Amino acid sequence: MKSNTGQNLFPEECLLREIQKHPRLSIGIPKEDAAKETRLGLTPEGVALVTEEGHSVYIQRGAAHPMSYSDMQYSEAGAFLVDNPNEVFATDLVLKIAPPTLKELSLMNDNSTILSMLQLSTLSADCIKLMMQKKMTAIAYELIKDEQKAFPVVSSIAEIEGNTALNIAAELMSIGHGGKGLLLGGVAGISPTEVLILGAGISGAIAAQTAMALGAQVKIFDHDVNKLRRIQTALGKHVFTSVIHPSVLIKALASADAVIGNLRYINDSERFMISEELVKTMKNGSVIIDMGVDQGGCFETSECRTLQDPVFEKHGVIHYCVPNISARVARTSSMVLSNIFAPILLKIGRSGSVAAAITESYGFRNGAYIYSGVLVNRLIGKHYGIESNDIGLFLARY
Repeated sequence: MKSNTGQNLFPEECLLREIQKHPRLSIGIPKEDAAKETRLGLTPEGVALVTEEGHSVYIQRGAAHPMSYSDMQYSEAGAFLVDNPNEVFATDLVLKIAPPTLKELSLMNDNSTILSMLQLSTLSADCIKLMMQKKMTAIAYELIKDEQKAFPVVSSIAEIEGNTALNIAAELMSIGHGGKGLLLGGVAGISPTEVLILGAGISGAIAAQTAMALGAQVKIFDHDVNKLRRIQTALGKHVFTSVIHPSVLIKALASADAVIGNLRYINDSERFMISEELVKTMKNGSVIIDMGVDQGGCFETSECRTLQDPVFEKHGVIHYCVPNISARVARTSSMVLSNIFAPILLKIGRSGSVAAAITESYGFRNGAYIYSGVLVNRLIGKHYGIESNDIGLFLARY
């Protein structure tokens, strides 16, 4: 059937027959530990997209309350509300944000799939071994690539975190949070506050842009001079940029009012960390925000904390260290994540299975760190001291 414009029109029963050609997925969305995580992988709008394709979504009752969505909104979108977490974890594919715990993994079936963040500071080696024992497949959001070979989850979350980090710094610099009572920015007749940013990635660029708009003096350090060149081109000559040179960095740390660290390490780059001795040289009441604490941190004094207890003081310096800063704005973050994950789930459904989707898509395959019980990411294997293999060895049969 064709319309007057020449476009094909399909009656509803034809669409249903087309959907039924593809195997249906059962997708579980569990309730996260609210002290550590407030985001979900799908909003009601994302659930509607997935269920309209014939897939089943099981969400634990109350899972969406921290981001101000009601159970009714998910139910109306087509999700099944369940009280027992066993029903959520018994699905073919579990969609989490925080890395799985041993208790959660024990509820999952053999040969099932879990998608989650890969936070090396919280994901234990025992969890890796249990997933391998149960011959599961595990996908890390941070490692998934798109068709342009970029990291869509990392880029989107980094944009949110860059803005959020500046908001946090502004709060902590006030006397209400133990700071010196400084305004983050500049006022006529007064020297502007100094913001030091370690890492010229997306979050660093967004943080710098926001800080400069408020009138702060911004200094950015990175290993990569090309990143520094791009950020200076975008923000202008008023931003100070430098490669990580010890003598220059030491002076910048000593005068900084707020330091934001966002260097990432799930790659082969040389690891870098500000020593405790250098933290001692910082001004009393200055602020450190470690956005890389989920991968070991950018500061020797960092401690991985929760959203309910994120702040501590060490050597007179206020520290904010949580692995999920964007969870402070859970609803916005979940909307962004849902826009990424819903199409991925539909692609898996149309491929016929997770294994087929991994075979067909290099970008999705890049996110797999455990495949059918085999650890297939060299860097993660090195981190946990577990032998890894090349995933390509196991795809030849498809």
